Amino acid sequence: MYRRFFIFTFLMTGLMTHGVSAQNAPADGEATYSSTEVTHAVSDFFGVTSEAAGSAVESIFSKQGRPVGYIYGGEGAAAVGVGLRYGKGTMILKDGTNKTVYWQGPSVGFDIGGNGAKVFTLIYGLHDAEQIYKRFPGVDGSAYLIAGMGINYQIGHGMTLVPIRSGGGLRLGANVGYLKYSRKRKILPF
Repeated sequence: MYRRFFIFTFLMTGLMTHGVSAQNAPADGEATYSSTEVTHAVSDFFGVTSEAAGSAVESIFSKQGRPVGYIYGGEGAAAVGVGLRYGKGTMILKDGTNKTVYWQGPSVGFDIGGNGAKVFTLIYGLHDAEQIYKRFPGVDGSAYLIAGMGINYQIGHGMTLVPIRSGGGLRLGANVGYLKYSRKRKILPF
């Protein structure tokens, strides 16, 4: 069931897909996660089967390659044309770095409703943990009726972040905006 709904949501959102560029490709000798490691982490985090997680992970790996790290956590979002999103998670890099990160950001679009989600974000092109504390633009589409799952891409500063979201709520629409990652929780999303 999760797999079918994921595929439907992924196709419906039709979001930006970019391949690995020279900018965000891993440097020689840089430690990265294998698809098996990421599939197990996604499966454990979302509580879905490895098969369901594997289809999402393989799709991302075919476009982006091996990530240098990931963020797992949760977020809440709401919108009526203009939206806000707030989240908190733990960033784990293959080199052993482990940091708490927060994210917040505004959005604008044809979007209405609210949702809460678990988020597992793959990180590409990050060479130093401090690089994460920036704004990353993105396009998002949501179709939540009780529960849903989706993927979008956030690209900037020579990095690509690929959030995989699974959550519940009542939300429908598409928007553009950005997420700002920070060391501390912030009330203002800017």
